[in-house]
Amino acid sequence: MRKISFLFTGLFMATAIFAKDNDDSTKLVMDMLKRMDSIESALHYKTGKLSLAGGAVSINIPEQFKFLESADAKYVVEDLWGNPPSTDPPLGLLMPVSSNVTMAGGYTFIVSFQDMGYVKDDDAAKINYDDLLKEMKKSNVEENEERKKLNLTQLNLVGWAAKPYYDKDRKILHWAKEYGIAGEEVNTLNYDVRVLGRKGVLVLQAVSTMDELDSVNAHINDVLAMVNFTEGNRYSDFDSSTDNVAAWTIGGLVAGKVLAKAGLFAVILKFLKFIIAGVVLAGGAIWRFITGRRKKKEEEMQYQPEPVQTNTDTDLPVQ
Repeated sequence: MRKISFLFTGLFMATAIFAKDNDDSTKLVMDMLKRMDSIESALHYKTGKLSLAGGAVSINIPEQFKFLESADAKYVVEDLWGNPPSTDPPLGLLMPVSSNVTMAGGYTFIVSFQDMGYVKDDDAAKINYDDLLKEMKKSNVEENEERKKLNLTQLNLVGWAAKPYYDKDRKILHWAKEYGIAGEEVNTLNYDVRVLGRKGVLVLQAVSTMDELDSVNAHINDVLAMVNFTEGNRYSDFDSSTDNVAAWTIGGLVAGKVLAKAGLFAVILKFLKFIIAGVVLAGGAIWRFITGRRKKKEEEMQYQPEPVQTNTDTDLPVQ
């Protein structure tokens, strides 16, 4: 299964070249859809209560959502979406039940845990996020050089999709960034949530396109209600006589310095590399047909969350 994306790319390129009429194009589309469905059926989606991070985190997935555990999540993020390999795979992927990892649209939360120690939040109210953004844009240039060396998609940081907000009472940090990709009409959204705990940080990172921002905002309260640190692992359980204090602060979390230090990229793409190569050669009409079919299916199964209170400005909703 690890090599499936490369096999699909070759297959689609060959098929597209020899597609001389509408019947050939239709067959290409149907073959592509069949393979997308085959990938989905091979994944092991879960619902219900699960234990993560060695029991430090509990997640309870309702029937309106579904979850992929670590092995499947690593395969999707790296092999299907074309992100850099990591020695520290995600704990899982969380998404609405109407979404699929082979859909170009929709959003998916990547769930992971950073075992960095207790993060002090004293600097949260003092950070100038406009200045921090300038620093992040400089780092983005350097990161793109590394991506270029690895033959990976280069990303250009446009700015905040929503400025950082720290809920001091709940110990939850939010922010969202917008990235541009050469040749892509719609920019990429990385929507980040960090839940502070006694020995580290629970990471929830939504990956999608910018046109999904409203949908992510509408569902964020539902997602946060699913995940919790277990007793003894909460931020309030910190013991200064025994526990380690993280070298990172709130500003460092937002800037992505923790991931950079670990040799990882702070940005995750939902880029279906096994589909895109074939679609480009086969023509835009085929891609519109595929996304139209998927969108119609998603609308038929659309999850309607409980009403939540959100702000109308560009800042993230106060939790």
